[in-house]
Amino acid sequence: MNKMTTRAFSLTGHPLKLAAFLLGVLLLAGCSSVGYYSQIVSGHMRIVMGKRPVAEIVSDESVNEITKHRLEVARQARQFAIEKLGLPDNNSYTSFYDTGRNYVTWNVVAAEEFSFKPRNWCFPIAGCVSYRGYYAEEDAVAYAQGLAGEGFDVAVNGATAYSTLGWFKDPLLNTMLARSDSSIASLLFHELAHQQLYVGDDSTFNESFASFVEKEGLRQWQQHIEKNDPTKRDGDRAEQLELRKQRQRDFIDLLRSTRDGLEELYSSSLSEDEMRSAKALRFEQMREEYNALKESWGGYAGYDGWFSRDLNNARLVSVATYNDYVPAFEKMFKQQGSSFEKFYTAALDVSRLPASERTRIMEELLDNTSVLSQ
Repeated sequence: MNKMTTRAFSLTGHPLKLAAFLLGVLLLAGCSSVGYYSQIVSGHMRIVMGKRPVAEIVSDESVNEITKHRLEVARQARQFAIEKLGLPDNNSYTSFYDTGRNYVTWNVVAAEEFSFKPRNWCFPIAGCVSYRGYYAEEDAVAYAQGLAGEGFDVAVNGATAYSTLGWFKDPLLNTMLARSDSSIASLLFHELAHQQLYVGDDSTFNESFASFVEKEGLRQWQQHIEKNDPTKRDGDRAEQLELRKQRQRDFIDLLRSTRDGLEELYSSSLSEDEMRSAKALRFEQMREEYNALKESWGGYAGYDGWFSRDLNNARLVSVATYNDYVPAFEKMFKQQGSSFEKFYTAALDVSRLPASERTRIMEELLDNTSVLSQ
């Protein structure tokens, strides 16, 4: 398949070349942002300088077999992504770095008290995005507390991976491998999708695009695995995977219905105090609805961690960014004959439109998804 992703120049060579570029970004940021950009530069350079080739890791006798197995799964998934999904082949994820932590970065998300419009931050490479990332959790928490003091709803979310959009050779991280084989593959598909197509100022478009590629890529990956290795045709495992997908759909539907109700509340003529009280009651109702969902799931508690934290607009925005346009991209994919090459071309065409026109088209695709499912 043809690759749509292009870059103006390459910085995947000598580390000094990379460091010079990052220093340039730092200088462009301005004095008020030097502290923030310094931690970005130092955090990323620590990974760049410490990563090792995957081939070297798997031949190292001191590395345990579980890690070697997961690296092999990642290698196979990356090759599948290139050959079958048409995603970029640029030597990303051919090296490995152990962060020694559960997350590589922590992202701050913020929204106004009575709105789901996320606050955006603008950066030299990524453009404007609906989160602000930190390599140290305490820094993310401190920044979030400052925003909360200004009246924003805030959330701090740990991230197991991030993409430099093909500018650098992103390594595999230990945080990416601490999961099932299928989850390793899906995460790789998601991150490589960001290298395939990225819009500078539209986080929902970008994340929903990557989430769709991840979802469809995983479906095809599983078919590929079972076709090439009949011993892995496990009906019980397939049933468990479908059950997991259904629970995820139930979770997202719950959050979407809560957001719909709150949007109606926020557009009402109630006073701020009345609205604040009603908002708290609606989030409490969401907790009760989740408990009912758990009962219908037979006590499955996989989302307890999400509900154990404060519920607010920013928490809902965090999930919506990754899922709102997924049904629209599903429709677009089927319109293109389920061809990834044609789908990427169609998505690229939409991405080049002015923001208002792009949003209109994606909303129209969403409106028509019910017809598609009939």
